[in-house]
Amino acid sequence: MLLPPKARVFWPVLITWLLADCTTKDLAEDHLLPHVPEPVWGETVRWTLAYNPGAATGISLGEYSRVAFSFAAVIAVFVLFRLYRKSAPNAWVTATALALVIGGALGNLLDRIRSARGVVDFIDLGVGGWRFWTFNVADVGVFCGAVLLAWQLSREPDDTPAPVP
Repeated sequence: MLLPPKARVFWPVLITWLLADCTTKDLAEDHLLPHVPEPVWGETVRWTLAYNPGAATGISLGEYSRVAFSFAAVIAVFVLFRLYRKSAPNAWVTATALALVIGGALGNLLDRIRSARGVVDFIDLGVGGWRFWTFNVADVGVFCGAVLLAWQLSREPDDTPAPVP
């Protein structure tokens, strides 16, 4: 049985992204000290190990963050996987976008399950005194996949019938 084009893209991208995220987080924890920047490209790109018990940009629900954000990730993965299943067999761009988002969501979910410290972040970008939020490979997948998915869905024809005058 031959896999549809979307599956030939979806599964390798998802697995590769998840493994890349887990591997880079393990390397960061093994080789970096928390909150001690290691320059990679001057002060613009640094590795800085940090743990985020909240969500993106430091959003927090206090003591409920770990459970709430884990639950939200499980729901998001379920919804996105259903979207993948409903997509056309040749929808390889949509499959790629969904694989990146799902792979990233699963990577961060594994961190939340594994440790109460939170998600491992280590990519630190900035110029001078301005620093972007520290993030990880999973976050890159979620962001890039979401942008790609939005772009792809905006290109699809609208199948809804025109309103009757």
